[in-house]
Amino acid sequence: MAAERLTIIQFVEKYTRQYAGNTFLWEKHGREWVPTTFEQTRKEAYRAGAGLMALGVQKGEKVSLLSEGRNYWVTGELGILYAGAVNVPLSIKLEESSDLIFRIRHSDSKYVMVSAGQLPKIRNILKDLPLVEKVIVLDDLPEYQDKEIAFSEVCRMGDAFLAEHRDMFEQRYRSIGPDDYANISYTSGTTADPKGILLTHRNYTANVEQARSVIGVTPEDRMLIILPLDHCFAHVAGFYTLMSYGASIGTVPAGRTPMEALRNIPMSIKELQPTVMLSVPALAKNFKKNIEAGVKAKGPAVERLYNFALNLAISYNREGYNKGGFLQLWKKPLLALFDRLIFKSVRQGLGGKMKFFVGGGALLDIDLQKYYYAIGIPMYQGYGLSEATPIISANAPARHILGSSGCVVKPMEIKICDGDGRELPYGQKGEIVIKGENVMAGYWKNPKATAETIVDGWLHTGDMGYMRDKDFLYVVGRFKSLLISADGEKYSPEGIEESLVENSKYIDQVVLHNSQDPYTIALLVPNKDALKSWLKETAPDLSPESDEGRRRMLGKIQEEVNSYRKGGRNYGAFPERWLPAAVCVLPEPFTEKNHMVNSTMKIVRGKVEKAYEDRMKFAYTPEGKNIDNPLNMSSL
Repeated sequence: MAAERLTIIQFVEKYTRQYAGNTFLWEKHGREWVPTTFEQTRKEAYRAGAGLMALGVQKGEKVSLLSEGRNYWVTGELGILYAGAVNVPLSIKLEESSDLIFRIRHSDSKYVMVSAGQLPKIRNILKDLPLVEKVIVLDDLPEYQDKEIAFSEVCRMGDAFLAEHRDMFEQRYRSIGPDDYANISYTSGTTADPKGILLTHRNYTANVEQARSVIGVTPEDRMLIILPLDHCFAHVAGFYTLMSYGASIGTVPAGRTPMEALRNIPMSIKELQPTVMLSVPALAKNFKKNIEAGVKAKGPAVERLYNFALNLAISYNREGYNKGGFLQLWKKPLLALFDRLIFKSVRQGLGGKMKFFVGGGALLDIDLQKYYYAIGIPMYQGYGLSEATPIISANAPARHILGSSGCVVKPMEIKICDGDGRELPYGQKGEIVIKGENVMAGYWKNPKATAETIVDGWLHTGDMGYMRDKDFLYVVGRFKSLLISADGEKYSPEGIEESLVENSKYIDQVVLHNSQDPYTIALLVPNKDALKSWLKETAPDLSPESDEGRRRMLGKIQEEVNSYRKGGRNYGAFPERWLPAAVCVLPEPFTEKNHMVNSTMKIVRGKVEKAYEDRMKFAYTPEGKNIDNPLNMSSL
């Protein structure tokens, strides 16, 4: 029997009635975390949806939503959908007016829903948004400018509309079909202009059904959402999937500055005591750093015991699915003891009730996965992309292999293809290609990109991976970001790049480049503080500002890169021919601000290569091949 093709509205009606009295939303007001039930959430969605209709929102019109994660984000989106409109969720990290202008104009948004914290950005660009009729401000302010209206006022209009025209409201939301658009979700613009991913009502409800084939929680579970809600991963794996289980979600208080918002995360974890969270590699590494700093502060004896316990647990757990075994039985009582003595207090730092994380975003290295597994909060890595609404595979408590991207969701077809589109057998690497009801409807106003990405219903992800068997997927990098040597040989650079950063405290970020060139070069962001401390230790009389000091530091970077060549400590890890023969040491890190890192913290290759075009050309000259060339010297 085929699954019923629910709209998000039917989905919300179903689960908010099924779990009416359960808490769905948690939000901090003053010092208290205030609960909102499923029933109340639906009623708030009605008020918002009817209010938008009273304001003149027509079916199919676009509403841009720019806000930090909060209850109003959730009820705001639901209101937009109940009114039959399309939500265009925007990242609060979009600083540049041109980024916001492009998305709001390109999506044809007639309305903008915005928090007080983000309102100045909209006020600055409103003159460039001729289509926008109303700006709906989620917070009550002492005064409003032209075109602005308070969300509370819209909800009051909704109450009046429901009292007089409830039939019109119901008629509107019942007229929505599963193939109607729910969202236009913009990519981070890795190459040219960002693309608007068209996601339908059925894309969402299908992906929740698919997610449930791998990830299970109970109505007692609560998730703290620390990733932005405009991000497809938090949207589906957080908001909608937890709704379908009758579980609850909390959002982190915004804070007046991005730094304050970051500081609010640990506080929220302590107070709300979530049982599950979504994470991305950058956050996972951060949590680990904080835990280890806490252990270190307790003195060398505690640190030694902690490291011993950690290594014992890692050796016992192996890759998760194959942990334990007869020969390891002796470790069990010791591990139980260490868990009580050490890991239990480590887990307190994450609220004390955490069962597991679900990891998404970039590749999460296996050592990090083993670390979290050892301390008793496994981080189950998954894989997906917004074009697939987004979940394609995930590890979960029931079935997991650390180091893999998890079990492929069902129902969904998947194949691995070579460069000519031919399907490859298990174990062979190629492009990950999928087909299912979670595949986007296309790119908004971009038929060319749509036709290149979706071929005969199959979504070409641009990511490279292999299937171990019919269930488990391994994602190994980008299919497109290959190094291509002068003789046409190809190689995926991610492994080398990650290893250089992981194994050297003197290297913060790396992008390798070879496009049919004589050799591979590295665009490298150094850790200047670590280099200066090294110089102070090894040559205390040398100033890091002096030419000789800089030469020494560049020599140290070269030594770290050479550690992968014959005689070095990392020799044999990668084929010699793909290791960088020249290094461009860059003056500043890749960040979101300079657009070289996208909102999921992935480095945007195209932007980096464009920005450093001249440096790359220079690296292919005899002078540029020397590490202590003038450009590298001036970067330190």
